[in-house]
Amino acid sequence: MDEKKKQKVSGEIQRWFVPGLKAGIPIGMGYFAVAFTLGIAARKAGMNVFQAGFMSATMLASAGQFAGINALASGAGYVEMIVAEIVVNLRYLLMSGALSQKVMGDKPFFHRFLMAYGVTDEIFAVSMGVEGRLHPWYMYGAIVTAMPGWVLGTVMGALLGMILPSRAMSAMSVALYGMFLAIVIPPSKKSPVIAGVVLVSMAVSTIFAMAPVLNRISSGFQIILLTILVAGAAAILFPVKEEREEA
Repeated sequence: MDEKKKQKVSGEIQRWFVPGLKAGIPIGMGYFAVAFTLGIAARKAGMNVFQAGFMSATMLASAGQFAGINALASGAGYVEMIVAEIVVNLRYLLMSGALSQKVMGDKPFFHRFLMAYGVTDEIFAVSMGVEGRLHPWYMYGAIVTAMPGWVLGTVMGALLGMILPSRAMSAMSVALYGMFLAIVIPPSKKSPVIAGVVLVSMAVSTIFAMAPVLNRISSGFQIILLTILVAGAAAILFPVKEEREEA
């Protein structure tokens, strides 16, 4: 029986964990570039290298961390910082709910707690892009290769970022957008519905960013509203048939 369990685990690693590792490599590379600027901001706000690295290791959230750093630099109180983090990171509540429904039903509940650590925009995108049900090992693989890039980038930014020219920093920060395109374009080519949703999302996001009143809404609430409006409309107009779980 033990031998069968070992073979099953080995098979799951080969089928799910290894592809997750591969999917997380470009994410980790993109994270390194963005986290480098985060490390610089943390250092300017008065944090030391260890504090900046520990922050990134315990909270994989670029917008949330930048919000916390800005609040720290402005001398905000604890309550204000907590509220700001909740508002900015609310979108992860929606992502976690979607991932929870996609995970294979026969997997123990504790996997959802472990997976919650790595719920980021990019890891969420590649995990939801998996055909059929999602095995936790896939997401673990993506986290293993993506998370070190985020932490290392933050540490290196805190250590060396102050000596780099501003043009180099601007160039590095663009890398994450290229990674987003690499995640979104392949499924858009396969599905006209997904392509339409992406285009509509881009258009509505532009309106939110430029409209006088709408641009005052925090980025976290903007993402939530856009998700509910665009994804909700797509779900009503183009429902996906329920797939039977694998035995």
